[in-house]
Amino acid sequence: MAELSNLLLVVAILAYLLAMVCHAAEYAFGSRSVVARAATRPARELVAVGAGAPMKADLPPAPPGPPAPPARSGAIAGRAAVIVTALAGLAHLGSVVTRGVAAQRFTWGNMYEFALTITLVATAAWLVLVTRRPELRHLGLFVALAMVLMLGTAGMVFYTEVGPLMPALKSSWFIVHVAGAAFSSGIFLLGFVPAMMYLIRSGYDRGKRSFPYTLGRRVPAAAALERLTFRLHAFAFPIWTFAVAAGAIWAEAAWGRYWGWDPKETWAFISWVVYAGYLHARATPSVKRSTATWIAILGFLTMLMNLIGVNLFFSGLHSYAGV
Repeated sequence: MAELSNLLLVVAILAYLLAMVCHAAEYAFGSRSVVARAATRPARELVAVGAGAPMKADLPPAPPGPPAPPARSGAIAGRAAVIVTALAGLAHLGSVVTRGVAAQRFTWGNMYEFALTITLVATAAWLVLVTRRPELRHLGLFVALAMVLMLGTAGMVFYTEVGPLMPALKSSWFIVHVAGAAFSSGIFLLGFVPAMMYLIRSGYDRGKRSFPYTLGRRVPAAAALERLTFRLHAFAFPIWTFAVAAGAIWAEAAWGRYWGWDPKETWAFISWVVYAGYLHARATPSVKRSTATWIAILGFLTMLMNLIGVNLFFSGLHSYAGV
């Protein structure tokens, strides 16, 4: 089962890569792409003016004809990308489930397994979102990219052999606390994507044409991205709050104190404060939307520090990463 889990992880990564290719094809051939705009641009040709150099001039308008067919190849590629992402999610789910069967426990016992879980939550949330709001499908390229990067890093850097759960983690609070942390982390991961794309799209709308702002012309409107960012964070924040509180209760039962400023506890609290600051800034009319969004991105960076940096660079009572 452990070998099957590893194989399914490779299949999932390759499928996410294929989904990226399909999304890239939609960018190239869809109705919003450069190819589509060039195909529908008014025709121009060179005409001679006297004996001088040729100049460009518009052709006379063509007589009205039937409307041009939609860019079917782009639409097909976009729908295929969503289907492939769903198949990648199934392989991803299979990797998590077989890992749990091999270990005979929930797959949250170390950093590798936690990374598998939060990315699976993010994928599931994305598939629900894109099913309800197909106009957001162009974000799928960046969601798939995030999955490839996270899973690739987990498989190459964080991988830990299957083993029993550490005795300190054998508690009913393990399920409550880590489940809440994993679910909210996955939603925060998904919320990071529209937050970044909002900043890129708003920069493009202000006339910036250097990379990465050129990506903004193909994503949904800035206002829609900003609202999506807020809704995802507003949904995840109470769950993260519950996870932190449950961890404190578990700490009192296990170590005789609710809070001890262990590195993991400290960074969990830092993440909570930053995300609370984002929601407060987002609800304050005088704060610019871009400023609030930067706070949300800072919040995700603190989550990465909590997930990766604390486990690699610090030691404490939460040293269960297995790396």
